[in-house]
Amino acid sequence: MKILKKIMEILLISFMFIYISFTFSCKDSHAYPIYAQQAYANPRAANGRLACANCHLAEKPIQIESPKAILPNKVFEAAVKIPYPKEAKQILGNGQLSGLNVGAVVILPEGFKLAPSNLISKEIQEKNKGVYISPYSSNQDNILVVGPISGDLHKEINFPILSPDPATNKKVNFLKYPIYVGANRGRGQIYPTGEKSNNNIVTSSFEGEITGIQALDKGDTLIIIANSNGQELKQTIPKGLSLIVSKKDNIKLDQPLTKDPNVGGFGQTDIEIVLQDPNRVIGFIVFAFSVLFTQIVFVIKKKQFEKVQAAELKF
Repeated sequence: MKILKKIMEILLISFMFIYISFTFSCKDSHAYPIYAQQAYANPRAANGRLACANCHLAEKPIQIESPKAILPNKVFEAAVKIPYPKEAKQILGNGQLSGLNVGAVVILPEGFKLAPSNLISKEIQEKNKGVYISPYSSNQDNILVVGPISGDLHKEINFPILSPDPATNKKVNFLKYPIYVGANRGRGQIYPTGEKSNNNIVTSSFEGEITGIQALDKGDTLIIIANSNGQELKQTIPKGLSLIVSKKDNIKLDQPLTKDPNVGGFGQTDIEIVLQDPNRVIGFIVFAFSVLFTQIVFVIKKKQFEKVQAAELKF
């Protein structure tokens, strides 16, 4: 009996934990990267689409700035810029308005990874104050994620990256590599479970005439619709959404009833970076100086030849 009781307690605790976690993820989600990490082994699909776009349906621009070339075993900075209007406010799960959150994912070439803290300059550390960047998974340290964090404070996220050294990592070569970047601002339109969030336009579930609009206790709005048969139908509009219809309006099925509350969106882009061989750089510098020296010698010789010719003409 004691063993059975113990098993029941464990099952009950496990069930409560799963229920709380599930409820939190569905109702209060702000598109945390952890959901993509749990659902996708690789956030980039075969067609190039990043996992974040599955929940953030609106498309918005982003930018990334990084060096065109980098030497081995050096720390460099990749800056992801997420622009949006300062006055933009997102609707939360409870219907309240709030500032936008932002997040980003950076997919680096194999061998590139987040720079250790002891190699990051104080300048970059100051820029990243309050920003926690982590690897996508324990075996994919070349994929970095961050967020959600306050967009008002972090419209630009700086990723300190350590380049690999082909001398110690034989999987890496001195080549040109792509860097894939995705970033979002604001809440998504779909929860990881597939349910719609309240960050969407609400459309009519019925066809007919609006005979009444009532405010409910929790802040929701009730729309009463009379169809062609005179049947009274009801539809609830969640708190925080703005109606674009009024009483006595005739509406059709799937007609928008509210303004679009979404002010955010997701964007992705890519750039290329060259892992440069130091010997090639040195060789190029030597070659450039040798060409310059040769040109100078030719010019000096030409001047000497012209002087000799001028002297011969005088005689």
